[in-house]
Amino acid sequence: MTQKQPITTERLILRAFCAADADDLYAYLSDERVYQFEPGAPIDREQAKKMAAEFSTSSDFWAVEVQAEQKVIGQVYFKQIDPLHLMTWELGYILSPHYQRQGYASEAAGALVRHGFANWSIHRVVAHCNPQNSASWKLLEKIGFRREGLLKKNVCFRKDAAGEPLWTDTLVYARLDSENADKQ
Repeated sequence: MTQKQPITTERLILRAFCAADADDLYAYLSDERVYQFEPGAPIDREQAKKMAAEFSTSSDFWAVEVQAEQKVIGQVYFKQIDPLHLMTWELGYILSPHYQRQGYASEAAGALVRHGFANWSIHRVVAHCNPQNSASWKLLEKIGFRREGLLKKNVCFRKDAAGEPLWTDTLVYARLDSENADKQ
């Protein structure tokens, strides 16, 4: 993939992050609700500044900006995974809880996947989510992904009070370039 060009949808602009996005990143990544199904913990303003700087040099993270508000409300992760000759990419997304359940995540993820299939040499896109995160797996199905399997107790984002890992299951979803026609 070459330099990241913005992708515009009806309501959104998917674009490269910039240092000026630090306040918007802080607004959603400081919210503990974001981490219910994600690793990590709420960030502070200094971490948001560092993250904005890191994301601005990464081809893997896309800012999700609401056009009408000129505000970044989330991010989409889209990266080619090894081995490269398999032409497989991984999709992930985080959206501010204040903007969830309004179709923004499916609009952003769907647009980026369609753009990827149309413009880059992509054979397959995979995504993973917690089985309890019904909003995420419903989003994936809405944009044309199919459930391929369940990985049992394969991820640990948290530990219990005694310091023991809390293992969780993961659903595996995928979509092929041959399945790209007429999908969200």
